[in-house]
Amino acid sequence: MNQPTPKQTRTPSKDAYLPDFCSAPMAFATVLVAELVALLLALARPDTLIGFWSELASVSLLLLWIALGTAGALCLCRQWLNSLPLIKGSAFALLIIVLVPLAVTEAAYLAGQFLTSASGSNSSALFPTRHLEMLARTAGISFIVGGLLLRYFYVSRQWRDNLQNQARARIDALQARIRPHFLFNSMNTIAALTRSNPPLAEDAVQDLSDLFRATLAENNDQIPLKQELEVARIYQRIEALRLGERLSVSWQIEDLPLRAMVPGLCLQPLLENAIYHGVELLPEGGEITVKGSMKNQQVFLEVRNPVAGGTRAGSAGNRMALDNIRQRMELAYDGKAGMTVNQGPDYFSVTLEFPYTETPRENPYR
Repeated sequence: MNQPTPKQTRTPSKDAYLPDFCSAPMAFATVLVAELVALLLALARPDTLIGFWSELASVSLLLLWIALGTAGALCLCRQWLNSLPLIKGSAFALLIIVLVPLAVTEAAYLAGQFLTSASGSNSSALFPTRHLEMLARTAGISFIVGGLLLRYFYVSRQWRDNLQNQARARIDALQARIRPHFLFNSMNTIAALTRSNPPLAEDAVQDLSDLFRATLAENNDQIPLKQELEVARIYQRIEALRLGERLSVSWQIEDLPLRAMVPGLCLQPLLENAIYHGVELLPEGGEITVKGSMKNQQVFLEVRNPVAGGTRAGSAGNRMALDNIRQRMELAYDGKAGMTVNQGPDYFSVTLEFPYTETPRENPYR
């Protein structure tokens, strides 16, 4: 029996840059731009005060059909266009941007001629009448506007990719920045425990292995909040072996949605900084509070720790970690996430705010 041939799917080219014209934001932007262009064209007429509204109506109707028709065609062909090499895909996209307006203009001209012959009245106020001139203008304007739009989409994609590459590089740097003294201290602690408490030493080795596996993972752009909390708890257990009773962490996370997706390594670095720049500098140690809540589909995650002399905010390492997390949160949630830093005489706190979602956000340009 012949086996069915698997369905072939087109994979996006590495140069793909066309946005999703099927999405509601792009449809709204298309209508808005069409209406703004129609308004400008109507205002540019020399007899604006006399026939402004009729001119605006006719131009708006034509441009809306052109804009929505072009967006619809690009929506249908987007996967195919993005699977082509850059130059070929751009050429076909520009061809679509020119041909669709020509088809709409030709249809509007034929409709005007039909209504004129059927009713015997002049319909030139709403339909184009100068056939070849209108087609030539439409082709020229579509070519110029299409070229500018494709260039804008390409530059926007390159700019976004640069931001994501920078964020990815910072994530890699953060993953590789396992503090040497943390590793040495952990190994020394484990070595001491092998003589005094072998079962606890074995647990510590397992925790250290799990922590390195999580921090060095290649694909941790967004992970469930539950997994991120587990990584932070593993880090706490390892540090607790070294600091003993000086370190206390209060986990007030009962109200957190554990299935919410977050960028990987967004909580563990905050806990790390709270220990190294806060608790460890205090002779008597202190308590770190990790508090979470959700309100209006926004998740709030706060890490608060005591400080000695209020010197923590000036640390270069702390600023690097905070800047890294802030940029990653903004990129992951399209500017809908934020970070708030508060410092008092005896405390320092960082609060992350981000939208609640149970699935990773998809890049609209892919």
